[in-house]
Amino acid sequence: MKDIIVAIDFSQGSIHALDYAIAFANHLKSNLMMVWINSKVNHDSLNSEVNHYKDEAVRNFDDLLKAKGDSLLHGKLTYKLRKGKVYQEIAAQAKAINAELIIAGTHGVTGYEEFWIGSNAYRIVSYAPCPVITVRYDFRIKPEGIRSIVLPIDSSADTRQKVPYAIQLAKSFNADIHLVAIYSTTLKSMQRRVENSALMAQRIIGEAGIKFSLNTRHAENITNATLEYAQLVDADLVAIMTEQETNASNILLGPFAQQMVNYSQIPVLSIQPKEIYEISTR
Repeated sequence: MKDIIVAIDFSQGSIHALDYAIAFANHLKSNLMMVWINSKVNHDSLNSEVNHYKDEAVRNFDDLLKAKGDSLLHGKLTYKLRKGKVYQEIAAQAKAINAELIIAGTHGVTGYEEFWIGSNAYRIVSYAPCPVITVRYDFRIKPEGIRSIVLPIDSSADTRQKVPYAIQLAKSFNADIHLVAIYSTTLKSMQRRVENSALMAQRIIGEAGIKFSLNTRHAENITNATLEYAQLVDADLVAIMTEQETNASNILLGPFAQQMVNYSQIPVLSIQPKEIYEISTR
C-alpha cells in the first residue's frame, strides 16, 4: 500500500487515529498524509480570518511532524490543508493522490467533541473513493498490529466483495480471519444464500493460505451479533461493506454499516460495494 490518508482536526480522537495510522503504515511500508479541512470559513470570511485558521493549522502540523515524524519508519509523513465540506475534501484529496486507504477517528455516538472528526466519520465512509478504517479514540493500539480480522457474512449481494481485501491485509499482518455467517431471517432461501456465501468465502480464504475459522450466528440485529462475536475472538478489525443507498440528493450509509461505524469499539474497515480494491506493496 503506497499512500494512506489520515483525517486530522487536532482533537484527541484524531491524534489517536494518527497514532493508529502510523502503526498501520509501518506494517505496510506506506506513506502517510495528514489532511486538515477548514470547514468554518465561508465565502464571506475575511482574509485575516482565513489566514488565522491556516497559520494555526500549519503550526499544529509542524509540531506533529516533530513529535511523530520519526515514528513512521518506512514512508514519508506529510500534511495537506484544504477548505470546504470535510467529507468532500477528504474524498477529493484521496482521489488526488490515489490513496488506497483513509483512516479517521470517531468518538462514537455517546461521546462529544467540538471538533469535526467524530460527527463526520460516517460521511467520510460514505463519500470515500477507497476503503476507510474508523477507529475510536479509546481503542488500545497493539504494537503487534492486526492479528485477528472478523468478516461478517450476510444475505446481501455484495457481502463477499470484502474477502479479497481482507485476505491481502491478513497476509500483510500475518493475521487470522474469522468468518461469521449471520442468519437474520427464518426464510430458508435467504439462509441458504448466507450459507453459500460463507462457504465460498471459506474456500477463497483457505486457498490463499490464511488461517481462518467459520462460525454461525442467528440474530435479528446483525450489528450486535457481529460486535459480540468480534469481542469473543478478541478481534483487531471488523471488515464490512458500506451497503450504500443512493437517491437524487445524497449518499447514505445502510443501517448496518452506519451502526457499525457509530457503535463499534473495534476499528471498522468499510469497503464500498461498487468495486474491489487492491492493496499494493512497495
